[in-house]
Amino acid sequence: MNIIIFGIGGVGGYFGGKLAQAGFEVTMIARGKHLEAIRQNGLEVESINGNFKVKPKLATDNLAEIPVPDFVILGVKSWQIREVAKQLKPIISAETMVLPLQNGADNVEKLLEILQKKNVLAGLCHIVSFVEKPGKIKHVSFEPRITFGEIDNSESKRIQELKSVFDKAGITSFNPDNIQLEIWKKFLFITTISGLGGLTRVSIDKIRESDYLYELLQKTAQEIKLVANAKGIPLVEGHLEKAFEIIQKQPPGTTASTQRDIMAGRPSELENFNGFIVKEAKKLKISTPVNKMIYECLLPMEREARNS
Repeated sequence: MNIIIFGIGGVGGYFGGKLAQAGFEVTMIARGKHLEAIRQNGLEVESINGNFKVKPKLATDNLAEIPVPDFVILGVKSWQIREVAKQLKPIISAETMVLPLQNGADNVEKLLEILQKKNVLAGLCHIVSFVEKPGKIKHVSFEPRITFGEIDNSESKRIQELKSVFDKAGITSFNPDNIQLEIWKKFLFITTISGLGGLTRVSIDKIRESDYLYELLQKTAQEIKLVANAKGIPLVEGHLEKAFEIIQKQPPGTTASTQRDIMAGRPSELENFNGFIVKEAKKLKISTPVNKMIYECLLPMEREARNS
């Protein structure tokens, strides 16, 4: 199987590294000093499950060099998906499978604006990892897992084949009955903590210590559930309770990646998180005052980051 990992950040680097380690033909799309380091020395992964180093079949930033892929994992940010899809469209075949693993609730919809429906799978992942330095990925928590499926939740031969690929690579994977629900469950968690974390600029334990801020977290989550339900996604109170159990278990000092981007003045996934909820709520005529407050307060910083 010819595999492209588009974006060698914490997600793409870890899962792409595992696939390359298992002997699959892996092309890594990276850029800058990170690409140079991978070309020269391979990709190093420091993981709580054991360290390893791999040399991909090809590391490049030039899609013209790449053979037609059987499978593409998207490791870019959700706001980059449309542009990446445009770059992929000329090089994929009718049989190529494209799997987005980004945070966000509408990644599949973005892909379907540009790619054929038969090329697109739905997915998400659970892992805390990041680029520690050029050529090195550091995986610090969560048992890595990929959750994926057909966008219509049908059982297909290619899903079973992908499950076998992940199994061979030692990647825990899960094909649920309702992939959209799984995407929204993670979206609920990550959006609830990211925006308020970026606004307060403190770690999750500091937010938990404040009754006022913790109540804002809960209101953020309730608004997300309202929008999900209006869109036909069966999020229930139990899913919110589970999300807050995870929030309670996060160790001191924990921050979300989007929060870190906001704090560092980098472009973030604000539009795809709280911004998405605000815009969908407006279409659905639902009131989401807490998400709107968070979004509007962070928006000037986001615009500045994108214009710098």
